[in-house]
Amino acid sequence: MAKLAFLGMGVMGYPMAGHLAAKGHAVTVYNRTAAKAEAWVKEHGGRSAGTPRAAAEGAEVVFACVGNDDDLRSVVLGDDGALAGMSAGTVFVDHTTTSAIVARELAEAADGHDIGFIDAPVSGGQAGAENGALTVMCGGDADTYARVEAYINCFAKSCRLMGAQGAGQLTKMVNQICIAGLVQGLSEGMHFAQKAGLDGEAVLDVISKGAAGSWQMENRGHTMLKDEFEFGFAVDWMRKDLGIVLEEGNANGASLPVTALVDQFYHDVQKMGGGRWDTSSLMRRLK
Repeated sequence: MAKLAFLGMGVMGYPMAGHLAAKGHAVTVYNRTAAKAEAWVKEHGGRSAGTPRAAAEGAEVVFACVGNDDDLRSVVLGDDGALAGMSAGTVFVDHTTTSAIVARELAEAADGHDIGFIDAPVSGGQAGAENGALTVMCGGDADTYARVEAYINCFAKSCRLMGAQGAGQLTKMVNQICIAGLVQGLSEGMHFAQKAGLDGEAVLDVISKGAAGSWQMENRGHTMLKDEFEFGFAVDWMRKDLGIVLEEGNANGASLPVTALVDQFYHDVQKMGGGRWDTSSLMRRLK
């Protein structure tokens, strides 16, 4: 069993670290709000640390799942950052959804300390983290990835190396592009069904068995019809992700008209007070 560290005890990191502990690994956790780290220790054992550096000291692998590019830099770099506490030959695995730019930046910084770096954003949301059923998209060199794959599989149903550093984040961008258009289409379909006087539940039952079926339809269609949006992946976080996507698209020349439009629709939801609503709340905007 390995000595590990996990930085970030949010709705994703808390259960992900829990799965590592459940497999018998010795896990040290850090969170900006110390009370969350202390609550995790009471539930799962292990220990908490006051800084990322202290959490990383002695760890073979350090994991992180925080908010955005700047949050990630704050726990990795500087005198109190994780790299300052890690030993040569160890590995840093980042599960935050960030830009590919920061992934490559931090990979370079880690390499300067002879530390491996894997960017490994996840898909599956809070439920996936709690059930140990996340999909993980990784970027980095094959040898480093091979050293951490078994640990990632403690909370993943699927984990794959997609290419060099940054490739994991680029793959997650593709994931968010696909979700954005799909949720808008599902919202419009359910809205149309209601306006047409159809039984929405019956419509879902029929079309989910055909070409229109999707994870979003199966897991969000029924709650959309009920006007329930108090769960799942928040609009604020989706807008953060789509901002990263659109910036990368501008840089690489990708044409993303639907993604840009849906990003503006999510902005409308935020103005409605729905920043913390689930992303399926695009349905409410149509009303």
